[in-house]
Amino acid sequence: MEDNGREKHWLAVYTKPRHEKTADSELMKKGIECYLPLVKRRRFWKDRKKWVWMPLFRSYLFAHIPLRETLYVLQTYGVHHIVKIGGKYAVVPDEQVEAVRKMLEGGYVPDAHDYFDIGDEVEIGGGPLVGMRGILSRKAGETRFVIRVDGIQQAISVHIDADMLKPVKPF
Repeated sequence: MEDNGREKHWLAVYTKPRHEKTADSELMKKGIECYLPLVKRRRFWKDRKKWVWMPLFRSYLFAHIPLRETLYVLQTYGVHHIVKIGGKYAVVPDEQVEAVRKMLEGGYVPDAHDYFDIGDEVEIGGGPLVGMRGILSRKAGETRFVIRVDGIQQAISVHIDADMLKPVKPF
């Protein structure tokens, strides 16, 4: 992959603790395209219960920028660093960011999942996630569809009807 410095990539951005929404807001003020996957969770306090929007991946968000403009991200309030693997920026494939977006917009409520999960690679044959590939897993007796987000070495899973899945044939 040849990069002329202008091609945009999704980069995994690690934020300061509980600064995901602040960093997202500050990056948007700078005109930087970013994506902070949020899920609605019920939180309990001594005196009340409340539904709040929480980051799907704690302390992570994604920025869509050319690699040579990473300094603008690093100089943003709330950002701790850009994730690197092996000394190079962890570029998250567009398909993985889009898979997370489709899963959340499709009304699914994903759970955080271990990154390394033993299972077969499957493809969804119907519904709003049609064509997506992931790993088949089981949790508490139910079938789970797992999507890996390599750049931050995390994964998410949703409950899915096993009838909607088909195995991916190796080449």
